[in-house]
Amino acid sequence: MKRILTIAAAALLTFAATAQNYNVLDEVTADRRKAAGMEGPYRFEQSTLTKAPKGYKPFYISHYGRHGSRYAWSSRTYNILHRVLSDAHEAGLLTAYGEGFRSRYEDFYEVPLVNTGDLVELGCRQHQGIAERMYKDFPQVFKGACKVEARSSTSSRCIVSMAAFCTTLQKQNPKIDFSFESTHVGMGVIAPPSAPQEFRRRFRGMQLSEISLERPGDFSRRVVDYDGILGKLFTDSSFLKDYEGGRTAFMSEYYSFLGNYPNYAPLELFADAVTPEQLRGMWESANYGSFFSDLNARYSMIPLLEDVVSKADEAIAGKDIAADLRFGHDYILEAFCCLLDLNGCGTVPEKADDVKYWFQSYNISKAANLQFVFYKSAGKPVIFKVLWNGAEARIPELEPVSGPYYAWDSFKALAAGITEGREIK
Repeated sequence: MKRILTIAAAALLTFAATAQNYNVLDEVTADRRKAAGMEGPYRFEQSTLTKAPKGYKPFYISHYGRHGSRYAWSSRTYNILHRVLSDAHEAGLLTAYGEGFRSRYEDFYEVPLVNTGDLVELGCRQHQGIAERMYKDFPQVFKGACKVEARSSTSSRCIVSMAAFCTTLQKQNPKIDFSFESTHVGMGVIAPPSAPQEFRRRFRGMQLSEISLERPGDFSRRVVDYDGILGKLFTDSSFLKDYEGGRTAFMSEYYSFLGNYPNYAPLELFADAVTPEQLRGMWESANYGSFFSDLNARYSMIPLLEDVVSKADEAIAGKDIAADLRFGHDYILEAFCCLLDLNGCGTVPEKADDVKYWFQSYNISKAANLQFVFYKSAGKPVIFKVLWNGAEARIPELEPVSGPYYAWDSFKALAAGITEGREIK
């Protein structure tokens, strides 16, 4: 799965080259939702679906969805901003703008702090909209009395997301028979690295020592306008060195807050904190950090890949099941997409500056999702396609049967190659 590109090799990757997004920085500058990366809300974008080959009809969907919009996932985000701003105020180190920002923040942060990690109203609406779209696009899958199995992370925001999604499907067809699961043992599939220790499996990942990419901290210091961003808040930001992680850690939480709060509050509340160009640099740093962590984490998603394959095989073999729905987290979905190299996002370029052209964290927004949609035709092999946030995705390592459609047997062979010899006993 690992592809480290040279200039010559890149020229030979005909599809992969088309997957590169050289306009990504312009898009991030123009759209604060994208600049928020994984903290941004789901974007319901229009996409045209390619008609299946003649005679093929959809019959089964295998899905993985991130929970919807929430408050910050960690109380540290709110607490570190409160502590730093309060300490700077007491020390007389806030600028006039910083004092105003602090006043707004102090009036704002206590309710989000209490609700840390909880799903917000927008998060429910996102999953309702995605479920409606799934049913509208593939009514044949959910026709008549059918069964749907839904499994969730043990996190409450994932459970509520699952409820919003499934109740919406049932409104479309009251005959759907649902089964639900949210267990710690089940985390071995829904969020493998977070499974109980006795159920956690280990896999060989990439050897980071063999990859010459710049370390995330060095990259961040190069692309983020630390002086400009901090200088707007503080007359002297050197005091941040006394906090755990220093100004790098503060900047990370500041970016997380600025990207996340529009999920549950008006955008204009803190929109003046950084310029679009400064937010772009913060996004590029966070985007690179996520990709860098996925170099090793992607192979931890093998249990999820195995589950997708085994459940699909059961449906193909005749099990009475219309869909398997899974509800989990961003760090699972992003690593899983890299494991499959969807749209080339798992490509490992030679230069850190090129990562953003292959991997964009805003594709793992709140409520981001994958849908493996399966089709059959009498006497013909089963085929499928992958929808990533509602748009047809490509698997560069496979030759499509037609358009975005792939032979299921070819995918299983690819999956076997990914998993072979990876588990550490």
